[in-house]
Amino acid sequence: MDLNSASTVVLQVLTQATSQDTAVLKPAEEQLKQWETQPGFYSVLLNIFTNHSLDVNVRWLAVLYFKNGIDRYWRRVAPHALSEEEKTTLRAGLITNFNEPVNQIATQISVLIAKVARVDCPRQWPELIPTLVESVKVQDDLQQHRALLTFYHVTKTLSSKRLAADRKLFYDLTSSIYSFACSLWNHHTDTFLQQICAGNEAAAANSLERTLLSLKVLRKLTVHGFVEPHWNAEVMGFLHAVFERLKQFLECSRSIRPEHICRDRLEKTVILFTKVLLDFLDQHPFSFTALIQRSLEFSVTYVFTEAGEGIVFEQFIVQCMNLIKMIVKNYAYKPSKNIEDSSPETLEAHKIKTAFFTYPTLMEICRRLVTHYFLLTKEELTMWEEDPESFTVEETGGDSWKYSLRPCTEVLFIDIFHEYNQTLTPVLLEMVHSLQGSTNTEDTNAILIKDAVYNAVGLAAYELFDSVDFDQWFKNQLLSELQVSHDRYKPIRRRVIWLIGQWISVKFKSDLRPVLYEAIRNLLQDRDLVLQCILFFLNGCSPVDDFEFRTDQFLPYLESMFTLLFQLLQEVTQCDTKMHVLHVLSCVIERVNMQIRPYVGCLVQYLPLLWKQSEEHNMLRCAILTTLIHLVQGLGADSKNLYPFLLPVIQLSTDVSQPPHVYLLEDGLELWLVTLENSPCLTPELLRIFQNMSALLELSSENLKNCFKIINAYIFLSSSEFLQMYAAGLCRSFCDLLKDITTEGQVQVLKVVENVLKVNPVLGPQMFQPILPSVFRGIIDGERYPVVMSTYLGIMGRVLLQNARFFSLLLSQMACELGQELDQILGNMIEMWVDRMDNITQPERRKLSALALLSLLPSLN
Repeated sequence: MDLNSASTVVLQVLTQATSQDTAVLKPAEEQLKQWETQPGFYSVLLNIFTNHSLDVNVRWLAVLYFKNGIDRYWRRVAPHALSEEEKTTLRAGLITNFNEPVNQIATQISVLIAKVARVDCPRQWPELIPTLVESVKVQDDLQQHRALLTFYHVTKTLSSKRLAADRKLFYDLTSSIYSFACSLWNHHTDTFLQQICAGNEAAAANSLERTLLSLKVLRKLTVHGFVEPHWNAEVMGFLHAVFERLKQFLECSRSIRPEHICRDRLEKTVILFTKVLLDFLDQHPFSFTALIQRSLEFSVTYVFTEAGEGIVFEQFIVQCMNLIKMIVKNYAYKPSKNIEDSSPETLEAHKIKTAFFTYPTLMEICRRLVTHYFLLTKEELTMWEEDPESFTVEETGGDSWKYSLRPCTEVLFIDIFHEYNQTLTPVLLEMVHSLQGSTNTEDTNAILIKDAVYNAVGLAAYELFDSVDFDQWFKNQLLSELQVSHDRYKPIRRRVIWLIGQWISVKFKSDLRPVLYEAIRNLLQDRDLVLQCILFFLNGCSPVDDFEFRTDQFLPYLESMFTLLFQLLQEVTQCDTKMHVLHVLSCVIERVNMQIRPYVGCLVQYLPLLWKQSEEHNMLRCAILTTLIHLVQGLGADSKNLYPFLLPVIQLSTDVSQPPHVYLLEDGLELWLVTLENSPCLTPELLRIFQNMSALLELSSENLKNCFKIINAYIFLSSSEFLQMYAAGLCRSFCDLLKDITTEGQVQVLKVVENVLKVNPVLGPQMFQPILPSVFRGIIDGERYPVVMSTYLGIMGRVLLQNARFFSLLLSQMACELGQELDQILGNMIEMWVDRMDNITQPERRKLSALALLSLLPSLN
């Protein structure tokens, strides 16, 4: 591709490719796709996106095509790979000028340079790093920023390579530029602090951007650039300096208004400082030992004392808590039970931790977590009042504990309480004791404190098992609090039902259940508390977890609770909430089984509508499938009335040509199986669904076992009708499966064949005739897996005992195929059969084999 003549043409097509008109856009995209493999195309793109006089959208598109081309054609081994000559020209052109005026394009150029560096640096591109180092020293603000941006992306990319040779190259690179990176960061940081003190907002914003980028470079070099970083004085000096810089930036934030242009960047930089420490701790726990004391002092000071008031912000608190948590939980810092087996580094770290976490420190952390961070905020209370459903969903699902303050504080509390439970148990019990009796409904703060303390007792349930008589507490205090109807007491009623849910699988007498069910039934009628009752069921009363559940205790409340739960299912709007409610309904149905029949009519009528509404929500559909599984089991033969809705659901869920099967298949197969197990007869519609099975068997996935169970269910339900329709296709699928399947899979296939012979001894051998020769050969060859041999003998025993005529034909066929006399091959089979009788462990099969062999005695052979 000639650059001069091609540039105009490519520019024209790129311009067309930015059009909103598909008639113009599509042909342009096709043309660009054809040019991707043309020599010189990427040189033309480079000329276009570095020409600042051209349209921004056209340049943006040129950068994207160039970047995609690196992924596809830059490596030497790639099909249509770029020539070494062109790559040399492109590399030189990419780092000629760092003066891109458009931020978004500058970022893309930095990323594509990093992609090239991942493949070529340093061997084919030794000049890249020196060029970047020189470019970040220039006085021009724009060039300096763009070079620093590229420096960061290159460092980030190279640090992510994991092969030993690549790691060695990155270590070498780090050792050569670390001092420069440190001095660059210090320079920009000092400049920012001076400018912000002088009130020069615009200049400070520029310096802060450079501070952030140089810190990002240092983060990658520090965390990934050294094998044993604690031996490097510069690394440890930088990490200790991080704490000083953090203090400076936090103090600096006092003077910066919320609307200040630096405010957002300042907070991002503060968070990046904490990420440096967290990453270093994660990658180099023993090198971090020298920083444990300072990290704990810093974090606890800012998060758990007045020192942080007015300057800390939510994400910073979360990061500090994560730092404390990682130090507390770090296995590298936990000595073995036998101290002598622990390394000196571990003992040193443990000693520092123990010296820091004294009783006063632990007590202050515990009290402040509970009485400050656990308190419901005004915003949360308002949200609960205005939208209880969203409040509950966000509180229980929501963000990861790593990024959101409330779950983060709760996880830190659990970890610290677990690690230091002997110290903290008396502290928490004293807080509980101080809250005995009902709380004044006029005292909002007292209500919020009690809510927070109860939250702590619920989170620490397993640690408090031996210290709290929960049954007495329930009878003497908690039950009466559930009955306080005042509107302001709602947070306590909500927390108490949650608390019981936490404790019910830990320690709760079965005799108290009826009283609890009565209380829950009353709460289910309160719109604001009903969702918490749902979570109570999920936490403590599901059939899976709750071994103390007794159906007879629950039956008096079944009708009212089921009705209230069903009403809730109709009222709630969020997908997550509907899933929770369906899960509880499933649990109830599973527990009471047949006794659910009088009450499920409304649910049966509603589920088709919910299925239709949930077309875009596959996880909700999974919950519906689970509910249907329990419904069918509870209804038994009466589930036939559900078939107009049930069978299309099974059809869709198990059809591998339909996209939703990725989510629905496992539950769909289970529903298919229980439907067959509870079906009084085989209907034409049920028979038709089996068309899905052939494709399912081809998948050879972990669902094969359920597929075989379904096939067996069809065989036992109506063998003649089923086999007439599907035996030929099933036999073909089995023949394909047996070529490439595990031993366990072979046995499953052969058991199906055996079941066919059992229920249809006349037609069965003919229908599965293609499989029987391999069974015969397996016997006379002495199959080495006992379980497979046992199944072979079971199949041949049924053929011999139940269809002697077919056995004679099979014997003749095998004699012909193997070129042996009929008597000889029969003798070989009988000899091996008798020899392997001990492989047969099931009494039924041993008896079958004995009868089959005895049936040969009257013969004239």
